[in-house]
Amino acid sequence: MKNLKFDGKYKELLLNGKKRATIRFGKVNMAPGDEVLIHSAGYVLGKAKVKRVEKKKVSELTDEDAKLDGFKDREKLMEALRDHYKNIKPDAEVTLIEFEFVKMLDNPVLSADFPYEGNNPIEIAELALKHLNNLSFEEVVLLKLFLQSGSLRKTAYKLGGLDKRYKIREILRKAYEELKKMGLMKPKL
Repeated sequence: MKNLKFDGKYKELLLNGKKRATIRFGKVNMAPGDEVLIHSAGYVLGKAKVKRVEKKKVSELTDEDAKLDGFKDREKLMEALRDHYKNIKPDAEVTLIEFEFVKMLDNPVLSADFPYEGNNPIEIAELALKHLNNLSFEEVVLLKLFLQSGSLRKTAYKLGGLDKRYKIREILRKAYEELKKMGLMKPKL
């Protein structure tokens, strides 16, 4: 699935439906009908469907485009674009991507944790310890350490550094897949 990532300052506009489009420079690999995950402030907020993809020159952007993008008018949109992209020329080509949410997560999931299809890693660890009998001693210890610390980052530090996050992520992914096969978990998006 494709991703649309937004600065954290747009999170509330996305959540309350005031931001329903984005304007991007450079090559955009999206088409109407594509499903995308919407990310902001490091979280997956939900799944959206692309409604429209339109190439324009910066000089052709309108107040309507600005409002879809969560801004009061074209002038405010241009201020934001200058803030993000610095040297904007009127003849530069941009792509307007209009989208609509098809599913919002009740509790946004950290983008880094999204391999679990919208499920909370803590819930995965709890269910794994309760229902999976084939966990190794090391996997049980790491899952318990993860639950005790409450975060991948803190668990990784206890294991010797951030580069150790892969260990707990690997166990969580394996556990999630097994829990799905058992019908105890399903994708939330």
